[in-house]
Amino acid sequence: MTRGRGAPAAPEIASDAAVSVAALEEVYRDCYDFESREVHIGGDVRRKARLCFIDGLVSGSDVAEQVIKPLTDPERFGAVTDAKSVIAMLLGGSVYVYTAKSRTKLGELAEDLLNGFCALIFDAERTAVTFEVKSQQRRSVEAPKEEKVVKGAKDAFVETMKVNTTLVRRKLRNAHLKIRQYKLGSRADTAAALIYIEGFTNEGIVAEAERRLSGIRTEGALTSSVIEENIVDNPRSPFPQVISTERTDKFCMNLLEGRVGILVDGLPLGFLAPGTFSQFMKVPEDHSGHFIVASALTLLRYFSVALTLLAPAFYVAVAMYHQEMIPTRLMQSMIEAKQQVPFPTAAEVIMMLLAFELLQEAGIRLPSPIGETVSIIGALIVGQSAVEASVVSPVVVVVIALAGIAGYTMPNQDMGSALRLCRFFLVLAAIGFGMFGVALGCALLLYHLSGLESFGVPYMTPFAGSEGRHLSRALLRHSMTDKKDREPELKTGDGGEAGL
Repeated sequence: MTRGRGAPAAPEIASDAAVSVAALEEVYRDCYDFESREVHIGGDVRRKARLCFIDGLVSGSDVAEQVIKPLTDPERFGAVTDAKSVIAMLLGGSVYVYTAKSRTKLGELAEDLLNGFCALIFDAERTAVTFEVKSQQRRSVEAPKEEKVVKGAKDAFVETMKVNTTLVRRKLRNAHLKIRQYKLGSRADTAAALIYIEGFTNEGIVAEAERRLSGIRTEGALTSSVIEENIVDNPRSPFPQVISTERTDKFCMNLLEGRVGILVDGLPLGFLAPGTFSQFMKVPEDHSGHFIVASALTLLRYFSVALTLLAPAFYVAVAMYHQEMIPTRLMQSMIEAKQQVPFPTAAEVIMMLLAFELLQEAGIRLPSPIGETVSIIGALIVGQSAVEASVVSPVVVVVIALAGIAGYTMPNQDMGSALRLCRFFLVLAAIGFGMFGVALGCALLLYHLSGLESFGVPYMTPFAGSEGRHLSRALLRHSMTDKKDREPELKTGDGGEAGL
């Protein structure tokens, strides 16, 4: 029996090996974008060095103007006779690059090249000097696309972590704002940053975030789920336990409340912890509008949670088991509409919920102009055609539409997805046991939510775990002129004003 050959083994990089041109070329063997050329120091062919870089990660014009041009200038380097003096001059600022590093280990040199540096290698000295000349080819800062801005900042995170940390620095001009860098992934080597305000953010939360971030074991942090599922307390729960946002103002506002933030290179998102249920009901515009209007909208979101969860299940339970709860005239209207429908109520509701999910998924996956058209026209045509063909009753269409619209009011898409999943669970409970099933399903859901924690903070705070104190903070937005304390569960370093 012949055994097939697998992938060729990749050569191990000896991180502590001495720097040399041959060793670096072996590391980047079979890499078409790896460039290497000889450079004459001061224009003298007898004094040579090897310039190496990865095309695309560096700016070609910057390499030519800021490195090669001053390096080959006879007036600048003509009098230098040995390589050690050249290295000292390069580190002292003889070229026009603001960052220069001396490297004697192969692993550090290879990593610099992947981070947008070019390297000048002196084989005789087993030393390289690297210069930061990163390419500026990146997506520009734009307005948020997924999280709409009504009154607020119009800048959103991009895929470059250094740009994102700069955006945070510009909003929080505080010397105590700390940004610690980590490396994630055994193969991708993705950079991540932990952000917090020293002396203010709870040290226990910071230490726990550091431990979880350092403990991530993955080949590459290329998706948000790699971060979320590895740092949350209960990864099996469908409810989000870490706040994700593309808005820089929301990210900074939560840092000022005492949370820690995480930015990952390559992801246009910021992650915030701890994440609590009440925090997923808030939007930055709550602090931009009048506090009475913001409070009313917050209460509307909580009402929408109850509506999207309970409306289909309540209708199934009443229509199948508790007809005495329906007013007489409404009951007569429902009976007349139901007479021509061949399917039972349970099948109607399940079919319409599935059709609603299919339309939503189609609208997301298709290109924007086509997706919006398919979602709107599809919903109108399918709903109207189903009623006219007596496949479903009009009441079911109204109930499912109300539940779907209420679900769209969720500020966080992950929370909206979890609620849609629980909606199916409650409908199945109503089909099996009527109102008793709905009550049991709600009790199990509340039990699950009350048992969750996020970085040591109860998930349902302040509804649970605080004996009902501070409920107004979750349900209402107080006036900015009123004195108020920060969330006590976060245990911030001082008891001053929240500053939001």
